[in-house]
Amino acid sequence: MNVLAVIPARSGSKSVPHKNIRELAGKPMLAYSIEHARNSKYINRIILSTDSLSYAKIGESYGAEVPFIRPEQYATDTALDIEVFFHCLTFLKEKEGYLPDIVVQLRPTYPIRDIKEIDHMIELLMKDDQADSVRSIAPAKEIPYKMWYRNEQGVLTPVITEIPECYNMPRQQLPKVYYQNACIDVVRGRVILNEYSMSGKLILGYEMDKNYDIDTEEEFINAEEYLKIASGKKRLVFDIDGVIAKIQKDNNYELAEPNYPMIQLINRLYDLGNYIVLHTARGFVTGIDWSVITKEQLVSWELKYHEIYFGKPNADYYVDDKMISMNKLLEMFSL
Repeated sequence: MNVLAVIPARSGSKSVPHKNIRELAGKPMLAYSIEHARNSKYINRIILSTDSLSYAKIGESYGAEVPFIRPEQYATDTALDIEVFFHCLTFLKEKEGYLPDIVVQLRPTYPIRDIKEIDHMIELLMKDDQADSVRSIAPAKEIPYKMWYRNEQGVLTPVITEIPECYNMPRQQLPKVYYQNACIDVVRGRVILNEYSMSGKLILGYEMDKNYDIDTEEEFINAEEYLKIASGKKRLVFDIDGVIAKIQKDNNYELAEPNYPMIQLINRLYDLGNYIVLHTARGFVTGIDWSVITKEQLVSWELKYHEIYFGKPNADYYVDDKMISMNKLLEMFSL
């Protein structure tokens, strides 16, 4: 099958200027989507749709084709996806006689993707002849059942009317809803060309846990931190108690219990090629030697690490300019 990946990368961006080519962990951001497409086992053609000659050269250097420069009318803030994709497919049909069976949209603002999810979504469409497209979705944090329209007089009317007074019902009793996170869209080429649609009528949903869309400086910084750590070769130092082990009353560390979510995370970071160092204040105040018991605990908890240091100064607070919180790491790398 002809499986075409299209990466739409216009040069205008108000939130983060030139974000599509801004360097992120050593590469321009659009390069990541090109690499995602190149690593798919189904995608056999990659096109960068851009209105910029400089963007085009960058895209070509990372392995994308740029057979045209996108016309100005399709590169505005208000241009629709269907306009961009219909132009692309029409150009390829007229100039080359090329017709893709499946088109995959990989927005360059998602530098972090699981390649397997791209292939799984393509497979869903391949296996279901009735489906027109597959969209990546995620559970919605804000649900429409408790949303309202408000008119000029200030009067509210519910957005959802199919369920009587759903806005007064407990959240747990309401149907689960999803939003499209725009990470990956897979659609049949005929739907774009013949129906002038990016979705068609029968749309399948593919649920994702993570969302790394970049639209702000904060999101850019978070993505860069993730990519640097995920690439390996970083030296990461972890405290034991309160991080790897649950806090134990009276500092009786012999009774310490493992914090398995954090242990799983550290093991994953270890497997990615990072250097794991443990540091603990056990015994710093009392002078008790907890080294043997601590090392035995780490073995029984199956924690992977390279070095361990005893003698960390005891404190109420630690301040470090290179600190990253445990919760942030868990959010980035949760299994």
